[in-house]
Order: sequence, then C-alpha cells, then structure tokens
Amino acid sequence: MSNNSLFISAVVLGSWFIVHGACAQDEFVYDAKGKRNPFIPLVTSEGRLLKLDKQEARGDLTVEGIIFDKEGRSFAIVNGAVVGIGDNVDAYRILTIEASRVTFIREGQITEVEINKEGE
Repeated sequence: MSNNSLFISAVVLGSWFIVHGACAQDEFVYDAKGKRNPFIPLVTSEGRLLKLDKQEARGDLTVEGIIFDKEGRSFAIVNGAVVGIGDNVDAYRILTIEASRVTFIREGQITEVEINKEGE
C-alpha cells in the first residue's frame, strides 16, 4: 500500500469516527415514575435479597397480584412491592395470603383486601 493510499484510508476512517461520534445519542435515563426500577436486580449474585428503599406510606392497600401455593410459601404484589407473610407494607403486617385476598394487621385491627381485578 502506498503512502497516498494509507493517507486516504486514514482520512476516510477518521471522518467516519468524527461523523458517528458527533451523532452519538445522549445516555438513556430510565424514568421509573415513582415505581421500582425494573432494571435494578432484586437478588445479589450470591442469592441474597436486596432491601430497596420503601415508598412513602400511601394510606391505602392495593393487592395487584397473588402467587398462591397452599403447600408452600405464597407471595403477593401489594402497592407495587412483592411481599410475603410477615412482611410489612406501610404500617401493615401481612398475616395471610390466600388465593384471592391478603389479610393485614395494623394496631390490632385486621383488614382483608381482595385482589384488584383489571378494570376495577
């Protein structure tokens, strides 16, 4: 390859990097809109659960989903958080998780909340 060819190749390659570097997009920033960022893992590589910052007390309980296992451990999605029996949501503690409802206790008062069906 001659010096002219090498020079032209370097100019073309340099021009390509300048054009594509100038057109590079800004870094994407995810807006979670007040909910948990789904790109942040819930479990460490060692298998330990991570404690994420809890949301402010909302005063209401919404059961968005239930994973019920009558022979094992059940889970529910309450106010956007995955919880199990004995966990706390705001000022409430979860007593039971059934197939269609979750039972909470707060200051000795029991509250049962049915799963929120779409459209309700």
